[in-house]
Amino acid sequence: MGGTFKRVEKKYLLTKEQAHELFAVLGDRAVMDAYGLHTVCNIYYDTEMHELVRRSINKPVYKEKLRLRSYGIPSADSSVYLELKKKWKGTVYKRRTEMPMHTAKAYLERGVYPVEYDCQILKEIDYSLHFYPLQPSLFLAYDREAYDLVGQDHVRFTIDRRIRSREEKLDLLAGDEGELLFDEDIRVLELKAPIALPKWFVSLLSELRIYPNSFSKYGSIYKKNHHVHTYLNGMEI
Repeated sequence: MGGTFKRVEKKYLLTKEQAHELFAVLGDRAVMDAYGLHTVCNIYYDTEMHELVRRSINKPVYKEKLRLRSYGIPSADSSVYLELKKKWKGTVYKRRTEMPMHTAKAYLERGVYPVEYDCQILKEIDYSLHFYPLQPSLFLAYDREAYDLVGQDHVRFTIDRRIRSREEKLDLLAGDEGELLFDEDIRVLELKAPIALPKWFVSLLSELRIYPNSFSKYGSIYKKNHHVHTYLNGMEI
């Protein structure tokens, strides 16, 4: 589904054991959504000099990224999403539009503007694509579970594992293999809410020694691949 999303997000690093403890405490207050365990695949776009990711690493007040996303490994006819994600003073704004994979490839690889999918969001994406200009920079995938918090309107969290990437074969049709960022035991939890994060859930995470981290998958992979040393919770990434 395309559209515009505005929300507050906070990320946490945790182990497989901590994830089990979290679900044991939550009980029936967390319900997995209809997609169950699924794989999210992305191609991130950046300048030749990686300006967007380097800017993001420096934690500016405003940052943005452009990516092509699929849920699972797509075929040429599968729906994919072009997403422009912006962050301003801690609030995330995500604008995305849906189109078939073959249409997205024609646009991104050969410059064939998809007139049949023309909309304001696509115009904004097109502007960003050509303003910098942007090119395929990284393939990034992870296995995700998404949960809704019962009784909390539009508050959800996701748990990602097996975060993997590659800097070659930058095509969603080329499968989801890549080099792992973390040990298989590590998970990334993202808590997402339209206005404010529920205090009880944040407190629960703290009680379980699960602490927030200013963490970017793309940024962390860039730092690892380009030998920029950073530590989170005592772990070098």
